[in-house]
Amino acid sequence: MFTSESVTEGHPDKLCDQISDAIVDHILRRDPQARVVAETAVATSIVFIAARFDSLVAVDFPYVAREVISQVGYTTGVFNGKTCSIVTSLKELPQEEYSRFDERELAEGEIDAVTVRNQVTVFGFACRQTAAFMPLPIWLAHKLARRLTSVRFQKILPYLTPDGWTQVGVEYENREPRRIHSITVIATQASAETSLERLRDDIRQTVIEPAFQDEALKPDEGTRIFINPEGVFLTGGPSIHSGLTGRKNAIDTYGEYSRHSGAALSGKDPLRIDRSGAYAARYAAKNVVAAGLADECEVLLSYTIGLARPVSIQVETFGTGRISDSKITTRIERHFDFRPAAILKQFNLRYLPVTIRGGFYRKLAAYGQVGRMDIGLPWEMTDKAALLKSQ
Repeated sequence: MFTSESVTEGHPDKLCDQISDAIVDHILRRDPQARVVAETAVATSIVFIAARFDSLVAVDFPYVAREVISQVGYTTGVFNGKTCSIVTSLKELPQEEYSRFDERELAEGEIDAVTVRNQVTVFGFACRQTAAFMPLPIWLAHKLARRLTSVRFQKILPYLTPDGWTQVGVEYENREPRRIHSITVIATQASAETSLERLRDDIRQTVIEPAFQDEALKPDEGTRIFINPEGVFLTGGPSIHSGLTGRKNAIDTYGEYSRHSGAALSGKDPLRIDRSGAYAARYAAKNVVAAGLADECEVLLSYTIGLARPVSIQVETFGTGRISDSKITTRIERHFDFRPAAILKQFNLRYLPVTIRGGFYRKLAAYGQVGRMDIGLPWEMTDKAALLKSQ
């Protein structure tokens, strides 16, 4: 039995991810070649933003943060977008030619000259458990979390606050999902007027049942369902517990069903290989599975400072491969370009905030940065599956 968890947009850690990624969007929308690393922390009534950036545009960091906080739903109470204190620690970096290039116009040699500036090992994973090529536990946990947010925004359950948690346990047999073992939903509410009994009935009817309506595996009579097992949670959010950017890496990726890098994804411009490399690894793994070369595939990319290409590419198919892992690795090396400038160019990563209304990276900050079917993510395409299979 394997469990994965997700959280809603109002969870303090996810709120920090959204603020940090909104800053990335805000800067790249006006200066696509800018460099930025932004980290956010929140507590009872305060927001702290630490950012290092090289940008040709001025940025009102507190304004961006307040806008995100209010849009998530924190408009009243101890912590809200209007009255919370915002402290910033900003460092403007000297301008470097290193980032001042348009990857769309680079020649092959120029792409090879753009080396990585930080060392990291990133992972990409894909499997056949869902239509999105994602592990079933994290897929279902995200689905429940989205639904929990939806019933609040649609005022189906108007007494809910933005903070919530979900967890789904799935029983496996021979690496195949067999049944739903357990479901946990924890919702916060604004006051004690709503009884725990009503909350549990409402969550079952408006969150859990609709979330599983179209799923092949549904809860059965033996499924253990926990709805606020410790009772009523009032207010929630930063007024109760603190948050920090990058503290939910498993939720951002594969729910710990597969490995993930220890580096945060949110709050970084895409020239940072610990962000873009994770997307490229997912792209390769998904195409391998889509090509039918394996039912599960994990792609590892190791980067070191001063080099453009990864120093190591490794593939693990957990015994599900139709051909050997070494042969799959050879095909990946032949058909995928993992150099940082090449990834930027193929996925158009520095220009997506300009082309997508409302920003791009902030949308990734909640409900997963891979496996999304609600956004046309370039690393979710399976356009190289036929090429891999034809070999």
